[in-house]
Amino acid sequence: MSGWDDKPQIIGFKQQRPTVAKGSALNSAQRSGLVVSSESKGAGQNHGPADHQRIAKLDRDDAPKPPEKIGVEVGKAVATARMAIKNKDGKSMTQKELATAVNAQPSAITDLEAGRAVPDQQLLSKLERKLNIKLRGAKATIGGPLHPPKKK
Repeated sequence: MSGWDDKPQIIGFKQQRPTVAKGSALNSAQRSGLVVSSESKGAGQNHGPADHQRIAKLDRDDAPKPPEKIGVEVGKAVATARMAIKNKDGKSMTQKELATAVNAQPSAITDLEAGRAVPDQQLLSKLERKLNIKLRGAKATIGGPLHPPKKK
């Protein structure tokens, strides 16, 4: 907030900074009315021994974990279902054609079939509908039909 009562700032003029004084110099400076600070510059820094047990516990607990990967059985199920789909020439569907059909990158399908992919529920859902197989759920049901016949 600026107003008429504020002191003008002079360019090139350095304000008087407080000097650190101890003992009798502090007393004489206070008597004469000078601006003096009595705290030390390095106050609050602890240069003592480190708490090694606490640091070791942090190292054990906070270690970054690699992201969870899709199981190999999911990749095998996608590959076999993709190979089972034939085009009009009688050739199997390629990874690129499958990726185009589900609106994904071809590298995503490659990584999925190799078991290197991170689980993407949206991609798995699209693949389930396109290939008509289960890719999520219990390991025993992976690769089975998406809509099995109902038991009577």
